[in-house]
Amino acid sequence: MSGKDSNPSGEDRGNGVKTYDAFLSSRRTFLKSMGATGVAATTPTWASMAQAGADEVEAQQDGAPAEGERQIKLTVNGKAHTLNVAPNAILLDVLRERLGLTGTKKGCDLGQCGACTLHINGTSVNSCLSLAVAHDGDEITTVEGVADNERLHALQEAFWEEDAYQCGYCTSGQIMSALNVLEDERIPKNDAGAVREAMSGNICRCGAYNNILAAIQSAHRKLGGIS
Repeated sequence: MSGKDSNPSGEDRGNGVKTYDAFLSSRRTFLKSMGATGVAATTPTWASMAQAGADEVEAQQDGAPAEGERQIKLTVNGKAHTLNVAPNAILLDVLRERLGLTGTKKGCDLGQCGACTLHINGTSVNSCLSLAVAHDGDEITTVEGVADNERLHALQEAFWEEDAYQCGYCTSGQIMSALNVLEDERIPKNDAGAVREAMSGNICRCGAYNNILAAIQSAHRKLGGIS
């Protein structure tokens, strides 16, 4: 695409269709715009949450639970929610459907692919296997809560810089697991085998494993790590 043919502002070209040249947008604009709620599964949603992120989710305060429901309190990305849920409600579904936090993905529903990974009290958990009622009072962090307002986390930046994604469906789970790897002092980040082993619960069907490894090691260096 030539420079004169580009259309970065998205104006109408006269045929009723607005176009947009993503190649000319800034990295931050791209990261903020991609994967907003409801887009196709192939969009790299891990990067969207600086825009459609935790700050846009209003605190939910349900009233008295109906018959057969349980009332639970969850702190999600720093916001307190009181929710009435069925005893068998899955945490992944509650976050996606009740709170609109769709960055955490539903993949295999068997705890095998890692797409649903989030943090509960600082530990990586497969949310597709977790009953919501089992986490009453817990603190939960989803991918929407990783960025600091408009500023992406160093790991998110590294995923972009190292092309550590293809279709993007697994990437939010990869990032949540990788955050725990970065925080775990027992894992030598310069040991590729150790990092791969620590990330083995997250499947990338596109096969971007080398780039994911590079992103984790790059973020580790950016954060001042030496191991």
